[in-house]
Amino acid sequence: MDAAASADIRGALARLRRSTGLPVAFGGLVESGRPRMRISELNGTATDSLSRLAVTAGNGLGGKAVALARPCAVTDYSVSRQITHEYDAAVAAEGLRSVLAVPVVVRRRVRGVLYGALRTAQPLGDRTLTAAVEAARDVEQSLVVREEVRGLLEAARPEPARLETAPSGRGSAWEQVREAHATLRALAPRISDPALRAELLDACGLLTERPALNGVQLSPRELDVLACVAAGSTNALAAERLGLRAETVKGYLRSAMRKLGTHTRGETVVAARRAGLLP
Repeated sequence: MDAAASADIRGALARLRRSTGLPVAFGGLVESGRPRMRISELNGTATDSLSRLAVTAGNGLGGKAVALARPCAVTDYSVSRQITHEYDAAVAAEGLRSVLAVPVVVRRRVRGVLYGALRTAQPLGDRTLTAAVEAARDVEQSLVVREEVRGLLEAARPEPARLETAPSGRGSAWEQVREAHATLRALAPRISDPALRAELLDACGLLTERPALNGVQLSPRELDVLACVAAGSTNALAAERLGLRAETVKGYLRSAMRKLGTHTRGETVVAARRAGLLP
């Protein structure tokens, strides 16, 4: 998870610099079980003075952002009275003056911090702050999705002995698999990051029993709808989960029925499972 999260922060910093023109951006993750974050990702820096710097909650600008769980900024770091100055030497070595720090908050817990900085003492405007907050939200979304995927896969992992029995004998464990599959497919279309979306859909594939048989091919949206229907959703609920209109859900369901040669919702779900398209 930390490697993936670090990659998310690295990408967010690059986007932040592109969108704002900031010369420097950096950030890192809060260490597990410790009240501090460690700067691990640098973008645009001229020295290694900030690399691997451990920032304690409450100390400096980033530590203040961690402690308050909200964005913080200073116009001239070294003389600011709004922060403590444990990290002045590292900041000065990089020549930074105006700095902002935005926390990455997941489920009310700060998971990391993104910084943006200028080498001149001038206010960082609302546009820059907004871009930094949006970059942090991107990281938050990625973290939430990965944690959802991991949690769903853990919850949906039935005992091997149960998997070897017939579907009718799988009971609640296999129903968890099916609900996890439906939830993951409902999440996927909302993810803007193509790599993260592909990762989530790969996780969906782990929950199906075998490759699709008989050459049946359903579109991603047809599978999304069928996964919701298989988990017990009505058309209206499937539409809400997938961000579609109810009529659109009906259209995808009719299309899936034609491809599978079925006439009812129940028959369609059974046929999709037999074809290895659904768990």
